[in-house]
Amino acid sequence: MTRRALNDDDTLRRLGYRPELARRMGPFGNFALSFSIISVLSGCMTLFGFGLTTGGPAVMLWGWAFVGLMVLAVGAALAEVTSAYPVSGALYFMASKLGGPRWGYVTGWFNLLGLLGGMAGGCYGTALFTGAWLNLQWGIAPTPERTLGIFAAILLLLATLNLFGVRLVSILNSISVWWHLAGVAAIVGALVLVPSHHQSAAFVFGEFSNGTGWSNPLYVGLLGLLLAQYTFSGYDASAHLSEETNHAQISAARGIVRSIFWSWVVGFVLLAGMLFAIQDYAGTVGSATGVPPAQIFLDALGPTAAKALLLVVIVAQLFCANAGLASASRMVFAFSRDNALPLSNMWKRLSARTKTPVAAVWLSVAVPFVLALPSLHSATAYTAIVSINVIGITPAYAIPVYLRLRAGRHFVRGPWHLGSWSKPIGWIAVIWVGFVTVLFCLPAVSPVTVDTFNYAPVALLSVLALAAVLWSTRGHRSYGIPEYGTAAERDDMAENVV
Repeated sequence: MTRRALNDDDTLRRLGYRPELARRMGPFGNFALSFSIISVLSGCMTLFGFGLTTGGPAVMLWGWAFVGLMVLAVGAALAEVTSAYPVSGALYFMASKLGGPRWGYVTGWFNLLGLLGGMAGGCYGTALFTGAWLNLQWGIAPTPERTLGIFAAILLLLATLNLFGVRLVSILNSISVWWHLAGVAAIVGALVLVPSHHQSAAFVFGEFSNGTGWSNPLYVGLLGLLLAQYTFSGYDASAHLSEETNHAQISAARGIVRSIFWSWVVGFVLLAGMLFAIQDYAGTVGSATGVPPAQIFLDALGPTAAKALLLVVIVAQLFCANAGLASASRMVFAFSRDNALPLSNMWKRLSARTKTPVAAVWLSVAVPFVLALPSLHSATAYTAIVSINVIGITPAYAIPVYLRLRAGRHFVRGPWHLGSWSKPIGWIAVIWVGFVTVLFCLPAVSPVTVDTFNYAPVALLSVLALAAVLWSTRGHRSYGIPEYGTAAERDDMAENVV
């Protein structure tokens, strides 16, 4: 069965919610939100050094092509469920409807902590790039204290921008799309035209490099897939902002799929351009700047152009983090609206003027700041905490898809759906997420020590333990999504199913 597209507010009411947020985002703005959060200029650049040591150029490029295809399957399957349930709660609401409140509660905590961990990791990465730029420009050493200060300033800036309302967020996201496209064109164009030396195609598409300490090339190559998988995250933002999007049943679903597809294309071009321009492989991996892409810019283009392109990357990363804060704050708002969080009444309050969840915005920057505090004393401890991002948000994508497959014919599709491809694409998505979740938990460096240990499994167990404790102590009593409209509305809804 398929449900025809309905009036946005009528759809929301029939899903049990009173329209409260300002619906001021168009289809392009919704796409731009997820495209900005995926941000190839953030993810690819931040993990570029990781890719150089876990398989090198061949794994980076072919891995990007393969992982992008798998993520496109995940996104398409999730988009189908989003079309049926276009609400800010997104993943946890879908899981609650299709599997019951316990499924929804656990999914919500995975999603929420993943989004907040992503804010911490993304903004801290931006602080590192900013520190590298300051070092190149004025010789300011990027100490842990200075990096944390830059990180705090970034969070304050983003909170201020988000408090102006969703219209400004939408405008900034639209600008972000063109900034990313122009930025990638400028970077790749400069790296193609300026350097007198370029790597060969055989190097870019075939060179394998292993700096992990592990001897098995297959294992190292699998680790290298994580560069792409880490970058392809956050596209659930289109669903989280669906209550602020016009024609949400179609626009939010398309926003998810289109953001993944275009990030897939643009990211491949960016990675290829960067790899062709490497002048000194070992020097790039061990760059004194601490940022391998900065070293490529320096070696290939000189300090002036390097600083200019670093600014392009930093601004793109700010766009990414700004969109990420919008997504995280709406998740806090929605989860609180369904009484899942402590002090829910505070976090679900909206500004009378902008209809923005002000307290939720501040919570969504306060938690990442707390998560980053261990970076003052141990980079390992900080890495362990922000691993909550990847290990939390990735499984959350597959849970609604799995429950939709389990529901079978009982699932009433929205106006955007996959037709006969729904089941095969859905199972590909679920299997891929299960596989990549295992990859996230594997040790990336040998020998395994306190400093090189992969804390992702600890993060995974911590999220599950937190959800279990909160569910048993308060969640099973307080949490609950609303009924599917009134009896009269359910009857009326049935007439719109064909």
